[in-house]
Amino acid sequence: MTAVLAEAVGPEGRVVAVDVAAPSYGSPVTLGESAARLAAGPLGPRIDFRFGTDVLDPAVDFPECTFDHVVLAHCSWYFASVAQLRDTLARVRPWARRLCFTEWDVTPASGDQLAHLLAVLIQGQCEAAGSHGQGNVRTPFSREALLRLLPGTGWTADGSRSVDTEGLQDGDWEIAAGLSLAETQERLAVLPEPVRQLLLTQVDVLRAIAKPHGNRPLAAYSVTAR
Repeated sequence: MTAVLAEAVGPEGRVVAVDVAAPSYGSPVTLGESAARLAAGPLGPRIDFRFGTDVLDPAVDFPECTFDHVVLAHCSWYFASVAQLRDTLARVRPWARRLCFTEWDVTPASGDQLAHLLAVLIQGQCEAAGSHGQGNVRTPFSREALLRLLPGTGWTADGSRSVDTEGLQDGDWEIAAGLSLAETQERLAVLPEPVRQLLLTQVDVLRAIAKPHGNRPLAAYSVTAR
């Protein structure tokens, strides 16, 4: 995303790439390694990488309307809660004229997307019940939930559309993560027994409907706001 934005802003533009994680985060290629590759290329002068940066920290601030756009792309399910996302959207409101937001759409368009959906819900339920991991899915929510959230953060949605994700591999990744929960005893041990049994039942269903690879991912959606 950072590379695409840096290309879009042109040689006179600037992208501030903010991530709460350390440069060592990520596998098999870390954030720091990816940033170094971009920084060494023609887009490097346009990008200001800021790792280990929490925008909810009062020490992190920018003047009003510093940016034309604030962009959150496929990152909101990493948030610890919807409340944390709400606070973040409110925090960045004065800094930018527009919001560009995209995330996975939990409403499947066809039956062959159900495995990806179920894998997402399994991980989200595990997190909601207090068993926390390091996966991509911590707080899954719907497009409708985002649209309900925005007015309270100072943003007014002015557009939304579906985004094609057929070329992405996240369906397979999340299915593998969902199935692995059944084999991670330390994650299961902290769950209340009814939740644990419900989760294991859903894993059984996921195992039955998922393909070994090439599972069709859910679509994504984009929302723009002022």
